[in-house]
Amino acid sequence: MRTGNEILLDQATGDEEEMQLDLRNLKHLVRHGEGQRLEFKMKVKFPEKIIKELVAFANSDGGHLFVGVSDDGQIEGSKFVDEDEFLLEKAISQYCFPAFTYHVYRIALENGRSVLVYRVFESIDKPHFVQLETDPNPVCYVRVKDRTIKASKEMKQILRRQNEEGLSFAYGDAERWLMEYLRANEQITLSDFALKCSLPAWLASRKLVLLVLSRVLKIEPGENQDYYSLR
Repeated sequence: MRTGNEILLDQATGDEEEMQLDLRNLKHLVRHGEGQRLEFKMKVKFPEKIIKELVAFANSDGGHLFVGVSDDGQIEGSKFVDEDEFLLEKAISQYCFPAFTYHVYRIALENGRSVLVYRVFESIDKPHFVQLETDPNPVCYVRVKDRTIKASKEMKQILRRQNEEGLSFAYGDAERWLMEYLRANEQITLSDFALKCSLPAWLASRKLVLLVLSRVLKIEPGENQDYYSLR
């Protein structure tokens, strides 16, 4: 069953500007805290860090970033909302690729300040990356509950190929063992699958990716390793 927050966020993801959140709905969402599709930032001090959240939303289920809301849910608003928006827009254009779809607007507060809202839509052009000047390697981020984490090699393949048609996989001894294992156990990691079935890591990776793309398994990204379970 979907929560009230999820229903409210779904209602605020239409294509028209009238689907924007108002102050009453903002307070309702903030009261329930950060989550899969919600992130709070008090100010834009380091925009190159904040854009990771936006890319993660685009690579996942979409979401809202509120600038002017503290981690503990205090809605103070941004004192320099024009500057905050300028810094974020500049960082998005410089460091994020490919481009993703989002909408920016402001919610006025009683104290004269505003909350800057970035509404990011789930992308059809995944995966999206952040490439900073200080790092030669682009990084893909995904959203997991209230955290933004780096996507693994397997997760990036799944994002890139999720709309691919005509997929097939061989149902051999390793796949048979895996199905039996997951019927008795909640989940498994790539390293455990490779070890248990005496597979090289690249082959175990390929098998798991194909099973996820074929909607036999689902993947839960993790900080250090991903977890696979039956759908």
